[in-house]
Amino acid sequence: MSTYIRVELKRRIRQHFSECCAYCRTAEFLTAMTFEFEHILPLSAEGETVFENLCFACPSCNRHKSDRQTAIDPESGKAVALFHPQKQVWTKHFAWSEGGKELKGLTAVGRATIEALRMNRPALVQARVMWIKLGEHPPRLS
Repeated sequence: MSTYIRVELKRRIRQHFSECCAYCRTAEFLTAMTFEFEHILPLSAEGETVFENLCFACPSCNRHKSDRQTAIDPESGKAVALFHPQKQVWTKHFAWSEGGKELKGLTAVGRATIEALRMNRPALVQARVMWIKLGEHPPRLS
């Protein structure tokens, strides 16, 4: 399996996710980090380097996800598939808390993904508070 991603495919992925992390929705321009092109179904599990299996992810979400495909829903205690940014609708599984500083899981998939990827990690919540004050958060995505 090739890990090389063509420039045109990278452009399409970046545009498709509005230059925000497909998981935590952090906007790349708000950070001092270069975001990554993540294989949703990992190469180690026969995932392909195609549009439908790639997403734009912040380094933290990408590292925490790693090769995982499932995680435990903290409410039910059952293993569920992680959120698939190309096949599932973000707003069906996640919502912003009142004030927008934390993510809430609306489904077992959402809750498990938030926990597994540490999408409400303290440093990110603190950064969101600053971004809210600047009027840059939550992101306005279609």
